[in-house]
Amino acid sequence: MVEKYSMLFLYLVVLILLSLVASKRIRNIKDYVTGNKTLGFWVAAFSAQATGESAWLLLGVTGMGAMVGFSAYWVVVGEMFGVAVAWFLMAERYKKLTDHYDSITMTDYLVSRFRTNTHTLRLVASVSLAIFILIYISAQIDATGSAFERFLAWDYHMGAVVGFLIVVIYSVIGGFIAVAWTDMFQGAVMVVSLVALPLVAYLMLGPNDHVYETLHSIDPGLVNIWGNGGFTPMNFAIVLGMMLIGLGFLGSPQVFARFLAIKDLEEIKRGRWVALGFTFLVDASAVSIGVLGRYLFIEAGDDPAATLGNGAQNVLPTLVEYVFPLFLVGLYVAAVLSAIMSTVSSLLIVAAGSITHDIYRKMFNAELDGEKSAQLSRWLTIFFAVFALGIALIVSFVSPTRTIFWFVIFGWSGIAATFCPMVIMSLFWKGFTARGAIAAMIAGFSMTILAKFVFSEMDGIGGYFVAMETMPPAFLFSFVVGYIVSIMKPDAALANKYNNDLQMIDNRENKNG
Repeated sequence: MVEKYSMLFLYLVVLILLSLVASKRIRNIKDYVTGNKTLGFWVAAFSAQATGESAWLLLGVTGMGAMVGFSAYWVVVGEMFGVAVAWFLMAERYKKLTDHYDSITMTDYLVSRFRTNTHTLRLVASVSLAIFILIYISAQIDATGSAFERFLAWDYHMGAVVGFLIVVIYSVIGGFIAVAWTDMFQGAVMVVSLVALPLVAYLMLGPNDHVYETLHSIDPGLVNIWGNGGFTPMNFAIVLGMMLIGLGFLGSPQVFARFLAIKDLEEIKRGRWVALGFTFLVDASAVSIGVLGRYLFIEAGDDPAATLGNGAQNVLPTLVEYVFPLFLVGLYVAAVLSAIMSTVSSLLIVAAGSITHDIYRKMFNAELDGEKSAQLSRWLTIFFAVFALGIALIVSFVSPTRTIFWFVIFGWSGIAATFCPMVIMSLFWKGFTARGAIAAMIAGFSMTILAKFVFSEMDGIGGYFVAMETMPPAFLFSFVVGYIVSIMKPDAALANKYNNDLQMIDNRENKNG
């Protein structure tokens, strides 16, 4: 046990030191929320991807690999697609526009893009973001409690509280810069840990170990890319849900905050390859951990959940303890906490910045000097964290059979469906209007809740909504509603202004380059 705590202590010391160094650069709200737009490509790429992965990857996806086998690799395909589209097709234009508008939050960008004279767009965006961020953070705190419980035999609630305190401390001290730097460090821990585990476990297998054949004998569905029963409408819905998880990278504010904060376009061009490599390595490794865990620990006819926990989410710690000595187990405690804390810290900064800048300063015309605005953001960071902790503890009592996977995916899907379709259309369709943007956000927000709690309970179609999760229907509904509302009452003047903005950006680039 001493070995585990030693590695964990070293990990926490690095986080605090990074936050203390970063705190020296915090002078105003722009520093606290964007790091004054100075991120290099390594930091931006690792920070964006570590933020997007979360505990869902280390505990949820590994568990999915153990439960369903090879079909879980569709998650890797979907994640790679989402990351590629975000970095190769969206990041540069978003960076150009946010610099042109001098935006420091996504809501800032939206208000400038649509030239709104009212606060409706700002209010809808900020409130929707705050609600789903609270849910998402709660899911991460829940995972923290589970990680401490499984790895260190702590009481779940004590683990949740301790993890909450750690992430709040370094987020409050160092703001966005601390979050980005610690994400870089934590992302490196995740890559090394996740890649090493299945590789070492596989090399430990003897000549008489036949993974594919054994899994096939346990259940042929484990080695079928479409799952148990092959290609069926229900399996297609399940695969579709797994593939489209990557849609959350196409405009989620916590991910796009890195594009806004990166130094320049050249850093984006370099960072896209780092982001793709990171995503492939950690996602493919996570599924492989689950598959190997199913082979090593589950006999034919046994229930994986009985041995590896609800949703098989204990497969990673079980495999770690099987493969590595105790002093390295501590590294995997740090890896799980890295996935959780990189996401929580990013979400806290985004939420606090949105309320401080987008609502308090912009809606109420509040004048705050640099230090006061940063201080208010720090207090809001603490408020959001405490609120999210309360939600996580309540859910732990109300839904003891929950899995980390669905809890996290619900928050991720809510943010994605509310913002991503709207951001995509705002970047690439000049005919998109402010009314369409508001309608798209409300539609995505509402459908996320309806798909999860209403449609999934309906006879007949309910099973398909459960299989797909909430992302696909909510995402599509948001797109359709935003499009219809925009064409019902087009805004030719706004379309011309947006064209002029793009032309001004192009002219400036041609002049400078």
